[in-house]
Amino acid sequence: MTMLRFRNIDATPDDPVEDWGFEGLLTAVERGSLPHWRRIVSSVRRDPFGKVAAELEEVLGVAEREGVVDSLRRNLDRARAGERGAVAERVRRAVVRSDLTAAAFARTIGTSPSRLSTYMSGQVTPSAALLTKMERTADDLALESYVRSVRER
Repeated sequence: MTMLRFRNIDATPDDPVEDWGFEGLLTAVERGSLPHWRRIVSSVRRDPFGKVAAELEEVLGVAEREGVVDSLRRNLDRARAGERGAVAERVRRAVVRSDLTAAAFARTIGTSPSRLSTYMSGQVTPSAALLTKMERTADDLALESYVRSVRER
């Protein structure tokens, strides 16, 4: 692991991330490396709305290492989205896979574009039956599109 040292705090990089505080997290973001960032992400995943996650959110507002900040922000957002976010991601992937506009996909599965938008954003979670229908429809449309493209060659 890259040598990382904390200054002016009682914690060390070997201590649990929960003991690092704002200064330790900022130092790890700015001067740490992948193993340090993985430890931060693991802590955030364990408690997406806990102390480390809240401190990390503050750190990300002031840290200057753009790539690291972007990656940690995505991980924090993903951890906070939880299952609802995972379902929203599956809905978004189904729409993309279908090769239809969101409005056309909504009509195809029998819902309104505005309702589909709430599923895609994670504001509302579709039933398991509707999610299954979305994924099956997307797969069928993608297969039809592929067969059409092969025939046109």
